[in-house]
Order: sequence, then structure tokens, then C-alpha cells
Amino acid sequence: MNIEHFNDLLAIARAQPEPQRLLMVFTTAECEPDATPAQRAAHAAGAGGVLRPLMCVDKDPAELSDFDALAAEARHAGPAWQLLFTAALAGRTTSSEIQRMLDLLVKHVESGEFGGLLPFNPAGEVVLIG
Repeated sequence: MNIEHFNDLLAIARAQPEPQRLLMVFTTAECEPDATPAQRAAHAAGAGGVLRPLMCVDKDPAELSDFDALAAEARHAGPAWQLLFTAALAGRTTSSEIQRMLDLLVKHVESGEFGGLLPFNPAGEVVLIG
């Protein structure tokens, strides 16, 4: 199954034989303070900028009915976001392991290391980066 929408990811995660946790980092794109006028113009047009994590969370796929429910929860929990990066953690895990993986995921997003992560836009659609 191809993942084109967050709901596809939910369906795949729920179908796995091992328990799954979805790890998520909500981000916004900002313009660097020392950006050039061209970089500022590109950012204003919706391109470029630096991704900054706003919040992170882990969820059991069974806790989410669909993307709309997640988006509503995110709206109540924090500021508006532009990209959601997700990863799945399989197997039985402890809360300390989950927190360690969330911290690592945030560091990967901050450093621009997106390999193995699925990015979604606020409509729940997969975004191609690069």
C-alpha cells in the first residue's frame, strides 16, 4: 500500500502484528534572522526557511480515529504548524524509550536529517522534500 495521506499510515500501523507507536514532530518554517532579501522573498512565497519543531507527541494508532482528529488535537495543544514529521516505533516500549526516540526525532528534524521520516502537510497529505 502506498502512503499518500496520514490515514494510509494509520491503516498500515493498525494492521501490523506488533504493537506500534507513531512518533510525531510538528514543525513550522521560519526565516533566519540573517537571511538575505532573496531568501526572505522565497520564504514569504512559501519556499525555503528553516524548520523549527513546535511540539512532539507519540500515539498508539488505536488512539486516533483519523487525521482530522489529530489535526484538531494539535490545534488545541499548540501553535499552527506547517509540516508534521512521523516515524513508527514497533514492539513493546517503555515511556523512557519512547521519550528517547522522540528526542532523537526532534534532533533529526532540527538538523535536516529526514531519512526514514514521513512528512505531512496540514491537510494530511505526504510532502516530498528535496
